[in-house]
Amino acid sequence: MPERTTSEPAVVVRDLSKTFFIPKEQISTLKERAIHPFRRSAQHEFAALRGVSFEVPKGGFFGIAGRNGSGKSTLLKCLAGIYGADSGTIHIDGQVSTFIELGVGFNPDLAARDNVALNAAMLGLSKRESRRRFDAVIDFAELQEFTELKLKNYSSGMMVRLAFAVMIEIDSDVLLIDEILAVGDAAFQQKCADEFAKIRKSNRTVLLVTHDMGAIQRFCDEAILLEHGRVVASGDPREVGDAYLDLNFSEAARERATDDEQEAEAAESLGDGRAVIEEVRFELPENEAASVLPNGVRTSFAMRVRFTTDVTDPIFSVALHNPVGVALFTASSSPAGEPTGDFKAGDVVTWKASFDNILGPDRYTVTPWVMIDGGGLLALREKLTSVVVTRSAPTGALIDIPFEQELARETRPDIGQETIR
Repeated sequence: MPERTTSEPAVVVRDLSKTFFIPKEQISTLKERAIHPFRRSAQHEFAALRGVSFEVPKGGFFGIAGRNGSGKSTLLKCLAGIYGADSGTIHIDGQVSTFIELGVGFNPDLAARDNVALNAAMLGLSKRESRRRFDAVIDFAELQEFTELKLKNYSSGMMVRLAFAVMIEIDSDVLLIDEILAVGDAAFQQKCADEFAKIRKSNRTVLLVTHDMGAIQRFCDEAILLEHGRVVASGDPREVGDAYLDLNFSEAARERATDDEQEAEAAESLGDGRAVIEEVRFELPENEAASVLPNGVRTSFAMRVRFTTDVTDPIFSVALHNPVGVALFTASSSPAGEPTGDFKAGDVVTWKASFDNILGPDRYTVTPWVMIDGGGLLALREKLTSVVVTRSAPTGALIDIPFEQELARETRPDIGQETIR
């Protein structure tokens, strides 16, 4: 990891707290207000942040992780000045640029050109510099044909592209970023990822909120983990990522039975109906069914299928996708078109595929299907269930491929080549 930081802090947060008061009931009509003019609706307190403290040095890349509702976005909005804190202090040294949520920092009644100029003016840039940056923003966002269109007529995708382009092209000292790797379509995401890598090498201070522990471990110098508004882990990004996975997946294991039933009911069923996928499951050694799988362990996927008509040589397959939809594992009963046999209407079969689980810690969705080569799709259950992979050894990658290593000194005339280990 390149050396980027200085000892001087760019962001200092001390004992920050923020509470929201949420009404339990709401008086919403004039009649109700006339009948009860002085009645206050009952409220309950929701503590979004509880004594949060951290520092980010200048040039630092700082990760903020946490589950939904943990306080991540509230923290970022407090840093951006959108929310005022109830107590505690925030000190930011330098100009701040934000990418928090769609529309923040933009006027929907102004065109893209005017919005870019407005953002530039807020950062103290001259009109000449603003015009120069505008061309770069529009080129990156690929919105050349829509520069005079008011933003209220932009699609959400156009707004996202413009917001990201403004953030990266209008130089600021501190970037506040919420889930930046989930921007736009696949092509634009790759474009953003390339730009993100450039930002990582620059001397700009970045605070990144994300659910992607791979991004936390890959980009960040330090990180914190929020849970119920409190910092429950801080420091090394790998340790924070592991704490997030432990926190998330331990609860997932407890909720697995209910989730499986709900997911099975909601899973989209496709195919011509000649086969029905009745059950899928993962098994550990000794045929033990499991919904939480440690990586590095021999694992089996089993699918029970019932045929409604006579079928010859069906192909059984399964795919596992990570949370952003990338297929990381597929298996098939007939990778080279091998025959599987004849099956009668009413036959019930179980197909099982076994593999060494090298998947990195995460939650994966499972899509099984049955088809006939050249004969169509018999059955497919989109995202029928999900499975959690936990770590048995630290890994910061999507997959954990076993490897062997050797360290040897270069050849010297006096001793030749020496294998150290």
